[in-house]
Amino acid sequence: MKSVLEYKDYHLFMQDYYDERKRLGAFTWREFCKSAGFSSPNFLKLVCMGQSNLSRPKIADVAKAMGLADFEADYFRELVTFCNADKDSVKKAALLEMQKIALEHKIRVVDGDAFQYYESWKYPVLRELAPMMPGANPRDMADECKEYVSAEEVRDILAFLVKAGFLKKDGDKVYSQTEQTVIGSKEALPIAIRAMHKEMANMAARAVDRYSANERHFTGVTLSVCQEAKDIIAKELDDCCKKVLAIANAYKNSDQVCRINFQFFPVTEKIKEPHHA
Repeated sequence: MKSVLEYKDYHLFMQDYYDERKRLGAFTWREFCKSAGFSSPNFLKLVCMGQSNLSRPKIADVAKAMGLADFEADYFRELVTFCNADKDSVKKAALLEMQKIALEHKIRVVDGDAFQYYESWKYPVLRELAPMMPGANPRDMADECKEYVSAEEVRDILAFLVKAGFLKKDGDKVYSQTEQTVIGSKEALPIAIRAMHKEMANMAARAVDRYSANERHFTGVTLSVCQEAKDIIAKELDDCCKKVLAIANAYKNSDQVCRINFQFFPVTEKIKEPHHA
């Protein structure tokens, strides 16, 4: 059976543990539950099926019943916290702690590079800007950014982008983009990307007053839709984004980094029944 450090879902880990114990000899859900201090003989079966979750006070008991101790028990605690959490901030903290424990014990399970890349506008912007400024030093790049970034930050970010595989260094102060656009697990990326969406939305709000109308293009519409129309519109926005990227990539003389936000979200609850006058 794999180490707990290789799991990203505690329900699956517990199911694998049960299956392994069952394969090696007589073992029942009743026995598993009893060893973890549960009076219900099938509660942990429901947990493994995803129909119930472990409460925080019982994590240590279940970990002990499965023979987890020290860093493995710590990882299991963070794993349960991550899977059960509703808030992105809690999920992120647990995921980063899982990574820390895993890396300390030589097992790379979850990739924190995604969090670092998406934690600030500076990373994707500098990834686009650096190849356009061959020979430029960090101070030059910092001065070109509309939002404040220090030369020291630029230097550190460039080093990260090269190390993580987002940029390739072709010579002294010369960079090119790699094909790699994202690094990270499927568990990490949604949390990291939501943080980026929030930051970019705040930048867009500031842009309304910061730039003149000929420097920016803002448009929007308020509309009523059904679910089918929403799905079609969402796909159109995705296709539009791909078309925009294709247009930008067709030109080799880029001289500025821009950001496009596609924002399509509900402003009312769904009306369950038609209202008639």
